[in-house]
Parts: sequence; structure tokens; C-alpha cells
Amino acid sequence: MYKSRLFVCLVIISVLLARLAYADHSWNDYHWATVSKPFTLQVISSVTEDWDYQLVESISRWSQSIVLNPTITSYDNKVKTRKDCAMVNGQLRICNASYGVTGWLGQTVIGFDQNGYIDKARSRLNDSYSQFWTFEKKNHVMCHELGHVFGLAHTSQDGSSQESCMDLSNDPLSQWPNQHDYVQILQLYAQKHFNNSYDDGSGASNDSSEGNSVEPVEGEAFFAGRTMRCG
Repeated sequence: MYKSRLFVCLVIISVLLARLAYADHSWNDYHWATVSKPFTLQVISSVTEDWDYQLVESISRWSQSIVLNPTITSYDNKVKTRKDCAMVNGQLRICNASYGVTGWLGQTVIGFDQNGYIDKARSRLNDSYSQFWTFEKKNHVMCHELGHVFGLAHTSQDGSSQESCMDLSNDPLSQWPNQHDYVQILQLYAQKHFNNSYDDGSGASNDSSEGNSVEPVEGEAFFAGRTMRCG
């Protein structure tokens, strides 16, 4: 009986530790500075109509966090705009285009202010790999890149499934955020800030720039001056 109880206890402890371990998947603690929560991050939609569902639904899913309120505030899906996918201070731009055989399906770049907080971001979805874009995969990748924008890293690098869009699996149950993602967001944005690094409509400007950068292999990230990229 004692051994049986001990085994049960060890199993419970192991499960709890595993849950805690993979809930801790912040991207080097990167996050936006916010005075109040939820904060409204302005999103520039530079995607074509065939990505509209994924963008709107992903925003809706991440908005279930009590600290996030990403909102589409402008649209510009001209071909050149989507190709350039230029970053805008204090906002997020999301684009799709054929970016070539780069090795990544989606890629997010974040810029930092002088205090090290995210102050702009862009996410790109690579239509050069359109042959891989099932409906479920498009959901996964769009949701995944938005997770990076808010400061989350991958929950796995080995293709295993945590039933989260932040993993790198092909599991159809990994299309959207899970509870662990929401817990991590709460942890990232728990601290109090005294200014906003996002565009809150006050007209405050940021002076960070994208600088030099290195193209990442899918699933890896590289520091590059004042920016960070993640697949």
C-alpha cells in the first residue's frame, strides 16, 4: 500500500512539474510596456482575403486573455506593401506574400525601445509554401506568429504536441492558444509599467529601428541589433 501511494504521489508531482515547465515559454521575457490592461495593440492588416479568417479568429482567441486586446485598425494589402511589410512604431503589421524558399512558413520580427520593451512588430506568412497551407496549418501559423508578438516562445522544438499553436507540431488540436499560453501571458504582463511602448493614440513616438538582421532557420531565433526574429 505504501509503495502504491508513493507511486501515485510521484506521478502527480511529475505531471505538475511537466505542466509548470512547459507553461514557462516566454521569449526571453520580451513584452510590451503597458500602463493599464488590457492594452489595445493596433494591428495593420496587410493580408489578402484568403488569410482574413485566420487573422480575425487568431485575434479573437488571443483576446480571451484578460491583458490583451489586439484590434485591427487599418488595412493595406497592396502587393508592394505586403512584400515590404514595413514595421510601424507602436503597432503590429501582419503580411502575406511569396517571400521565397526561406525555410520558414511564418516569421515574426520585434523591435525594442531604449528600455528593452517591444515597441513594434511585424509578422510575415510565406505563400511560397502554399502547397503546405491546409486550413488547420494556416490557423496554427497565424496564431503562432501572434503569440511571438506578445512575447511567447515555442513550447517545443521537436515536433511534439502540447495542443497549443505555440508548439511546432502538425496536431490538428494545436491550432489555437491553450490555457498554458494564457497563464504565460499573465506572467509576462504582471509587472507594473509607467509608460506605454505601444501606440496608445497619445502621439508619443519611438526611435528604435529594425537595424541589421539575420534570416532564421524555421524554429530558431537570432539576435540582430535592436530586433529579434522568430519562426
